[in-house]
Amino acid sequence: MAEIRNFVIISHIDHGKSTLADRFLELTNAVPKEKMHPQYLDMMDLEQEKGITIKMQPCRLKLKKDDKDFILNLVDTPGHIDFSYEVSRALAAVEGAVLLVDATQGIQAQTIYNLELAQKQGLVVIPAVNKIDSPQAQTKETKEQIAKVLNIFPDEVLEISAKNGTNIDKLIDLIIEKIPAPRVEQNKPLKCLVFDSKFDSFKGIIAYVRVFEGKIETGEEIYCFVSQTRGKNKEVGYFEPELKKYPEIVSGDIGYIATGIKETEKVRVGETITSLKDFKLQGNKIQPLEGYKEISPFVFLSIYPDDSNDFDLLKSSLEQLKLNDASLFFQLEKKPILGRGFLCGFLGLLHAEIITERLRREFGLELVVSAPSVVYKAELKNGKEKIIYSSVDWPDPATVNKTFEPNVFLEVITTAQYLNRISELIKQKGAGAIETKFLDQTRLILKTEIPLREIITDFYEKLKSLSQGFASMGYQLSGYKESDLVKVDILINGKEEPSLAMILPTNKAEKEGRRFLLKLKNVIPAQIFSVALQAKISGKIIARENISTFGRDVTAPLYGGDYTRKRKLLEKQKKNKAKIKEKGQIKIPARAFLEAIRNE
Repeated sequence: MAEIRNFVIISHIDHGKSTLADRFLELTNAVPKEKMHPQYLDMMDLEQEKGITIKMQPCRLKLKKDDKDFILNLVDTPGHIDFSYEVSRALAAVEGAVLLVDATQGIQAQTIYNLELAQKQGLVVIPAVNKIDSPQAQTKETKEQIAKVLNIFPDEVLEISAKNGTNIDKLIDLIIEKIPAPRVEQNKPLKCLVFDSKFDSFKGIIAYVRVFEGKIETGEEIYCFVSQTRGKNKEVGYFEPELKKYPEIVSGDIGYIATGIKETEKVRVGETITSLKDFKLQGNKIQPLEGYKEISPFVFLSIYPDDSNDFDLLKSSLEQLKLNDASLFFQLEKKPILGRGFLCGFLGLLHAEIITERLRREFGLELVVSAPSVVYKAELKNGKEKIIYSSVDWPDPATVNKTFEPNVFLEVITTAQYLNRISELIKQKGAGAIETKFLDQTRLILKTEIPLREIITDFYEKLKSLSQGFASMGYQLSGYKESDLVKVDILINGKEEPSLAMILPTNKAEKEGRRFLLKLKNVIPAQIFSVALQAKISGKIIARENISTFGRDVTAPLYGGDYTRKRKLLEKQKKNKAKIKEKGQIKIPARAFLEAIRNE
């Protein structure tokens, strides 16, 4: 019987993780040479285009070494911090991890964050420094950085080139030697942990599972503990790397179950699947596996269909993506201008970008997407707490005692020459005390706490600009801190437009309010009378812009004649303008509002 090794690759974006996975596929002949292409396990078009891994992808590799058969279950994981929940779920399904670091860039902040997740999970970590063939490689320095982080000797870090295949065979030897084989308990009742899933219109929900105990055969009846749902699986199998049907999947292995269940809410990530036969025999004696900690979204966007008739399609599309991405949050939202849509929560801006792009590409939806925001909290004078997802939820200022906003622990890795610039940027964004620690002679890590709203705007772009691309960052939610926040209402010709209201820090309210009015001024067409745009806080106007009237020559059809005829027409035009203005009849197309709130 083949020995099993389950492992992941932990790496930052562009450090060569997908290339290393390609070499593993080639060395184990998992993919025929004529079908092989770069980034083979990045199966989405978006992943290929952006050169990043978005979805975890399991793959079963078969290898014969020293007359022994081995099965290496690789779970390819994303490197960007926005997809850290993908990484955490993959870590729960394996016993080891390869830590891959680019010799030209050194260890990155986001890599350290994912490494800490692996260490908390108790995984065996195998360090490797990649791209040693590059002329810009700083192999010795990078090995010292890794050694310092892992508290090992630099000689224990393997030097590889995923591009050229250098020492990849040695890395496989280390995986077999150091990562422990999973515990195999085939004679116990079935227990499978669902760590990912996707929807198939014929096979129902396909659950990606780690089998901890027992075994399951194709066609066997199943029972889901959390949803208390029964079903009969269509097939079971392994990832080679495409789904391949097998008679059974067994304890210690990673595979899939085509559940046959088509209700998306019935098989969620973190679910424990057992066989219906075992459940009927032993019932409460079978304890479900510990699932995954529910993750809270950081960033919120309002997403509406451009065509209101596509609302049901948008809803079903989000439900299917939720199956494939457990960190996605959405709830129904209604706005007077936009109609029905959804308030969606994400783990960051890249996560939001990927989801909206998938909605467009995979489901053919045209979308209206608002600017990003975070979730605030208010402590009311009656002692109750109110969660504020958007300005619509903002309570009466007279009832508010304190307001709070989410903060994050921020880590920035940079070289010493950019320390002063980056420290100044962090201070400008309202961060607390900055802790500095050297990774080696030239690179250091800055740690601080900062409001999340500053991270989701232009912080990353400014960080890269100030450091000429050499700095990296990672962050995780630290909790809520008291902050002086206000709701800024937007008025058009004296009438409040609830859909345009914003929540801002008091010290930035006037500046941001004026900026938004200027944007409105540029997208709202001129009327036959002057239109006032105003920003207001608790009854006080803090900013104003005017849209000038467009001219219409009512006397143009007249040719000569008595001047009194012209005067009568002008007086009539003046009275009509006054009546229309008094009634507030402003012809503003919905498209103008959409442009104003659309994500810039």
